[in-house]
Amino acid sequence: MTDRRPDTLQPPYATGHRAAYFAFDLFPSTKGAAVHIAQMADELFARFGGGLLGVTGGGRLPRRQVEDGREIVRFDDAVPNLLGRFEAFSSWVAGHVAEHAGTLELCHVRDPWGALPVVDAPGRRYQVVYEVNGLPSIELRHTRPGLPERTLAKIRELERHCLHAADAIIVPSRVNAEAVRGYGVPDGKVTVVPNGADVPDPRPRPDDAPDRYIIYVGALQPWQGLDVLMRAFARLADLPDLRLVVCSSVQARRAKPLRRLARHLGVEDRVEWRFTVPHAQVAAWLQHAELSVAPLTACARNLDQGCAPLKVLESMAAGTPVVASDLPVVRELMADREHGRLVPADRPAELARAVRVLLEYPDTARDMGARAREHVASTLTWDASRARLAEVYRTLAAHPAVPTRPMVPTVSAGTADSARPTLSARPVDRW
Repeated sequence: MTDRRPDTLQPPYATGHRAAYFAFDLFPSTKGAAVHIAQMADELFARFGGGLLGVTGGGRLPRRQVEDGREIVRFDDAVPNLLGRFEAFSSWVAGHVAEHAGTLELCHVRDPWGALPVVDAPGRRYQVVYEVNGLPSIELRHTRPGLPERTLAKIRELERHCLHAADAIIVPSRVNAEAVRGYGVPDGKVTVVPNGADVPDPRPRPDDAPDRYIIYVGALQPWQGLDVLMRAFARLADLPDLRLVVCSSVQARRAKPLRRLARHLGVEDRVEWRFTVPHAQVAAWLQHAELSVAPLTACARNLDQGCAPLKVLESMAAGTPVVASDLPVVRELMADREHGRLVPADRPAELARAVRVLLEYPDTARDMGARAREHVASTLTWDASRARLAEVYRTLAAHPAVPTRPMVPTVSAGTADSARPTLSARPVDRW
């Protein structure tokens, strides 16, 4: 496959980068992960005067570009199965790390597929920050339920190896931190760097917004609880002027099961879908909503792995009261009856009741929204999060890296259920 844009770069890129950030995520995109990557990478590259950003691409995105003092490279190999794609990404990262091995001082990684070649590069002299927003050994149970247990066990061992080999670990919530400690990682190595949100200026009402609506913002994976929200909304049929706006970060084809459910529940005509909404437009939708709903399910992904839902933070920043599932990761961000309502997860009736009460008492809802906005402005901005990350970088800089014993990872070739990245320090085995 040929590059879609010239590969010619000017110094200092030709002489090597001092910092690199790798993530198995599409960038840029409308998803929350892209928002997070932009903030973390900005902090890293501000410290080092630029750097290398390695992400996934495709479509019209160029494989390589220079933008705002950084070089962006994108992995877009067409690998038919997911685990094979993970392995190919690891090999791709290894190549870029080798290219800059003589100048790199810090690598920031976001997943085990990027972490493996970074922590195991032969004789590495740079330090590694491993940012754990999720654990594939847990998350893949939900996104790929057919994966064999032995495959998930191998992925967990890969996670363990990368966590212990990294110099510092950052996580977005205390729940994530506890999950990481479950791998035997010492407390002093883990720092909570929560997601943030910027308080937006007032925005005009979107031209196609309904007169009165509640809103869900985000992706549509099962753990988001959209099915619970649909069932709750069906219980508000006596409010015919009320609409539910689903402001989704993904394409329309991902919503087919949920649209079938809406049709089955008789709410199809009252649910309005907006797909791949640019992040810059989300604040306006939030500001003009009656309230925002975050119906996260009580599954292992949310309870054991942890997260830091941007939908909650950005709703609060917009001054919109939030009705959310009463989960530990949500309680880290908002307080019940102070910034909105927390309700038991997976219970449509209780979710509908909380929404109804706030709709019936709009003054109370507005006060909650105002307090939520102030809470974000005072404690949960992206500037505050980046300051915590900067402190992690400063701490590492005070203790320069010691060259590691060479451990050359090999990436075996094969199908999704027969191959895995293997460490030369361990026997070669199969998925």
